[in-house]
Amino acid sequence: MIRLANIKDINSLLTIENNSFETDKLSRRNFKYMLTKANAIILVDEESEVLRGYSLVLFNMGTSLARLYSIAVDPGFRGKDIGYKLLQETEKAVLERDCISMRLEVRTDNTSAQQLYQKMGYKKIGQVLDYYEDHTDAIRYEKMLTSHLQPFIAKVPYYQQTLDFTCGPSAIMMAMSSLDSTLILNRNMELQIWREATTIFMTSGHGGCGPYGLALSAYHRGYGVELYLNDDGALFLDSVRNQEKKEVMRLVQEGFRSEIQKLPIKLEYRKIHIDEIQEKFTNGAIPVVLISSYRIYREKFPHWIVITGFDDKYVYFHDPFVDDEMDKTLTDCINMPILKKDFERMARYGKSGLKATLIIKKIKKGNK
Repeated sequence: MIRLANIKDINSLLTIENNSFETDKLSRRNFKYMLTKANAIILVDEESEVLRGYSLVLFNMGTSLARLYSIAVDPGFRGKDIGYKLLQETEKAVLERDCISMRLEVRTDNTSAQQLYQKMGYKKIGQVLDYYEDHTDAIRYEKMLTSHLQPFIAKVPYYQQTLDFTCGPSAIMMAMSSLDSTLILNRNMELQIWREATTIFMTSGHGGCGPYGLALSAYHRGYGVELYLNDDGALFLDSVRNQEKKEVMRLVQEGFRSEIQKLPIKLEYRKIHIDEIQEKFTNGAIPVVLISSYRIYREKFPHWIVITGFDDKYVYFHDPFVDDEMDKTLTDCINMPILKKDFERMARYGKSGLKATLIIKKIKKGNK
C-alpha cells in the first residue's frame, strides 16, 4: 500500500535512508521539516506495517513545477517494482497539486535509477558537475505529466544572478543571449548593466533596476526594444519612505526617459495582455517581465524574470534567483511553468499594481 507519510514514520524513513545511501543523507531533522513545514509531500510504500520505500517531492511555491527530491527503496525489498509504483503514485499526487512537470537529479553512476526514469518517460535536460557530497556529477531529468500540452520553448541560456539586486540585468542578459548565441554571460556584464540601469535606491539596501534603464542597456547593446508600462510617473517611489531617496529615484528615471524619447525605442503607457506578449514571443522576441516576488517567495519586492515559452494554458519562465536557503537548485528555476491566469496576477508590483514588460528583439546590423 502506498500512502502519505506522517511524523510517526520518521524512524522507518531514517532506516531506509541509511540503508540506501552512503552520502547526501537526509537527517531526522530534515524529515521532520519536510513533513511539518516544507511545501512537500512524502509517500511511503508499506506492507504489514513495514515501510519498504519512500518518495519525497518538493513543490515550487506559486508555480506548476515539482521536484523529486529523493526516492529510495530499502535494499531488502528491491526487485519488487516498488520504485516504479512509488514513482507512478508520486506523479499522480503531483498532478493533483496542479503541477504539470516534475524534475529530478540522479547520480551519473546510478544506472538502475536512470533506467527507471527513462522507462517512465523522463528526458535528460542537462548535467551538473560536482553535485553530490562525494563530488559525483548529476544528470538532470524532466517529464511533462500532461502529454496533451505542447509547449513552445525558446532556447534561453540560464544565468543565475550573483547579487540580491541584479535580477534585472540577469534577466536581460538571458534574453539577449537567446537572440545572440555568441554573447558570453558573465559577472562583469551583470554588474555593468546594473550600473547603467539602477534606480540607485529601492525598498532597502542597494537599488534594483527599473524598466527604463534596462531598456536602454539592451538598446545600446544592439537589440530592438519595446517597453510597456501602465504608469507614466516615477516608479517604485511608494516603496521608499525617505524623501531625498525618492527625489534621487525620480531624477534618475527622468533622465532615462528623456534619453529613450530620443531613440527608436517603442514606449507605450498601457497594459499589455498575456496573449499579445505570447504573439510577440512567437514572432521571435523574448519578453522580460516585472513580477511581485510574493507569490513565489512570500516576500514583497520587485523582481524580473524572462519568459521562455508558452502553451495553451501555461507560461514558462527562467527565474534568475536561486533560493539556496529553501534548498532550491538551478533545476527549480529553469522553464518554470505557471498558469496564464496566475501569471497575470503575479506580473504586477506594489499597491499601484505596476505592470512593466520589456520586449527584446534581434535587429539587423546597421538598423540600430
